[in-house]
Order: sequence, then structure tokens, then C-alpha cells
Amino acid sequence: MTFETTVPVRYRDLDPMGHVNNAVYATYFEEVRTAFFREEVGVDLADSQAALATLEVEFRAPIEGTGAVDAAIDVVDVGTTSLTLAYELQFEGRVVATGETVQVALADGEPTPLPDDVRAAAERHRVE
Repeated sequence: MTFETTVPVRYRDLDPMGHVNNAVYATYFEEVRTAFFREEVGVDLADSQAALATLEVEFRAPIEGTGAVDAAIDVVDVGTTSLTLAYELQFEGRVVATGETVQVALADGEPTPLPDDVRAAAERHRVE
């Protein structure tokens, strides 16, 4: 089951040409990931003891101007200590970016098994 939310495009996200700066796409991924953890796991991402291990972004089209990005996230893999999440960002009905991240659960700076609440939420949103 896909988790969806809306992320605002702020004026500060824009470069001098009026496009969303490429680095901001990673921030949009972070915002949808934060909403997923808050709404589906019931924990703030900052309190999750998870670290971003991998980030991949494929840019498909520029975002021009302000408005809202429709953001979707799917869980594509649930490992012992990590989650692989797939993202799709749409702006004005067109796909502007896709990507993937790997989140690793940590305890004392070392990988640790995913907490039960994280694993349960991930399994609910896992795609085959």
C-alpha cells in the first residue's frame, strides 16, 4: 500500500531561474519519509534512531514555481536492520523525480534489528 502526502514548494526552494534546486528533491524525500514515520509508525523520524545509508534520485522534469508536490512512498525491502524505500514526486500531474533510500536502524552507532513498530508499518506498505 502506497503512503501519500503533499509537500509544499516554498519560494526558498527555488534557484535564480525559478526552478526547484536539485538538492531540494532530497529534502522532499525526507519530508515524505518523516510523514511516513510520524503517521504510520507513530514516532518522529528524529527519534527513530535510524540513519540514512543510501540516497538515489532520478530527476525526470523540473519543478517550476511554487505550489505542492504530491509525494508517494513504498517500502520495497524490509531487512533485518534496514528499510529500502521508493519515492515518486509529482508536480502538476507529472512525475518530476523518483528515487530510493535505505534507512538503517542504529543502537549506540551500530546497526540493530528494526523495532517491531517500524517493521509492522513497513510490512503494511511493502510492495511486491
